[in-house]
Amino acid sequence: MRVLVAPDKFAGTLSAVEAAEAVAAGWRGARPDDELDLAPMSDGGPGFVDVLHEALGGELLAVTVRGPHGAPTPATVLLADATAYVESAQACGLHLTEKKGPEEATSYGVGELVAAAVDAGAATVVLGLGGSGTTDGGAGMLAALGATADVPLDAGAAGLAGVGTVDVAAARARVAGVRLVAASDVDNPLTGLFGAAKTFGPQKGIPDERLPAVDGLLEEYAATLDRRVALEKGAGAAGGLGYAALVLGATREPGIGLVVEAVGLAERARRADLVITGEGAFDFSSRAGKVPHGVAGVAEQALRPCVVLAGAVLVGSREMRALGIESAYSLVDLVGEQRAFAEPAAALAELAARTARTWSR
Repeated sequence: MRVLVAPDKFAGTLSAVEAAEAVAAGWRGARPDDELDLAPMSDGGPGFVDVLHEALGGELLAVTVRGPHGAPTPATVLLADATAYVESAQACGLHLTEKKGPEEATSYGVGELVAAAVDAGAATVVLGLGGSGTTDGGAGMLAALGATADVPLDAGAAGLAGVGTVDVAAARARVAGVRLVAASDVDNPLTGLFGAAKTFGPQKGIPDERLPAVDGLLEEYAATLDRRVALEKGAGAAGGLGYAALVLGATREPGIGLVVEAVGLAERARRADLVITGEGAFDFSSRAGKVPHGVAGVAEQALRPCVVLAGAVLVGSREMRALGIESAYSLVDLVGEQRAFAEPAAALAELAARTARTWSR
């Protein structure tokens, strides 16, 4: 039997590459004669560069950038032919802020990564958006590329208080002649009820009582710069980095779709008998451009069944079927929450072995 293994990361425990290897180890232990094809996936968030490097090869350019609270932070730019791939989470990810000082966290390092990609000669720069610990509307990124204002753009959302003018001419000149692509897994606008602050602020550590104020800061910023772009789909991605990218002329593409194409997933699914995907929490947000939904869509087009292995499964069978998933299995249900976090690779391998005994011929 031929099995395509195409998981996302298990946030906080396993990268997508590690998750794919764990699934393969468990599956081979139970069904050693099956043929496994490993295709680690990403939707643009953490692991984006690693997944594409695994699939495309290319050269990794090491860069040190300013982290969300100013500390020097190592990051990489992937150069593959004339395209550079940049991962915003490497420069301002939630793992770098640990939910501390969320209103002061800056996306400045993302702009430094984009600048490094441009300086390396890339004709196209693909910016993976997701997993950020910032909610500064991408102001820091614009500052790193040369934008100026009457308030500090590199001091997080808090620094935007009282903003009256923002000049992005120098930032646009810095990326002139380069095609920018914002790879995003969310459709949210920059501001409002479904905007960057009110939707994603709590998971970054912004207290509920501060959400209206932070949203108001982003409203002021957008009114000064470009209110129309703030309403576009994806402007609220990665704390508003999507907005900054769009202001610079970027086109937006779903991150999962970009990775699906890059790794040739459709053709690989047609060669398989079964498709396995997974992520840390398989829940209702999985519908919004997340890896399991994207992989399931590819499997459906190939007329192949798709099964999810997840840290936790938080949707019922009816919702699962609506997402194109045949079955979903939970690590927490199998081994308990403590072991799922303490020994994630071993636990995932065990879950994969059980799944193999059910699904492999």
